[in-house]
Amino acid sequence: MARLPTSKARQQLAEVLNRVAYGGERVVVERRGKGVAAVIPVEDLELLEALEDRYDVEAARAALAEKGRNVSWKKLKAELGL
Repeated sequence: MARLPTSKARQQLAEVLNRVAYGGERVVVERRGKGVAAVIPVEDLELLEALEDRYDVEAARAALAEKGRNVSWKKLKAELGL
């Protein structure tokens, strides 16, 4: 996985996009030596979103399967200080 400082990524944006789109590379953009963003192929993003959706569905099913653990919206808001 390539890593580029923001200044270089800005200067080479077209090249970075081509490397990602056509070469399937993943590029991490860094600021002060730390990753702040990633440029990834659209297919990778779609896969990540599908995995997140699957995880959310499984978590929702597990929550629905729990008996006697319901909390009213009013009580939850009070507990969270909302």
